Amino acid sequence: MKILAIDDTKTLLSLLSLTLRNAGHEVAEAENGEDGLNKFEQFKPDLVITDLNMPIMDGIEFTRACRSRPAGQNTPIIVLTTENGAEIKAEGRRAGASAWMVKPFEPNTLLGLVARYQN
Repeated sequence: MKILAIDDTKTLLSLLSLTLRNAGHEVAEAENGEDGLNKFEQFKPDLVITDLNMPIMDGIEFTRACRSRPAGQNTPIIVLTTENGAEIKAEGRRAGASAWMVKPFEPNTLLGLVARYQN
């Protein structure tokens, strides 16, 4: 599966990518939502995992922008964040997030969630 990973924290992005690659996925990395949108167009991922709090364009803004494009309307988007409040989760759902996962992530839990979106 082709997965776009978006996070402004380099160590977390590296850990996320390593976890996904070790499970056999092809991964493209982006450091914020704006970079993520550009990579989305080029890479055409099957799934996106995005952080919530990032500079330039956050995960909610990215999700809204992605959903407004034909190619992004049906692509699953998992928000991976330290935020766990009901209000922010509801905002994520309204923006079009497919799933929500709290950091720090457990690799097997993440891979289990990713597997739910594999065809």
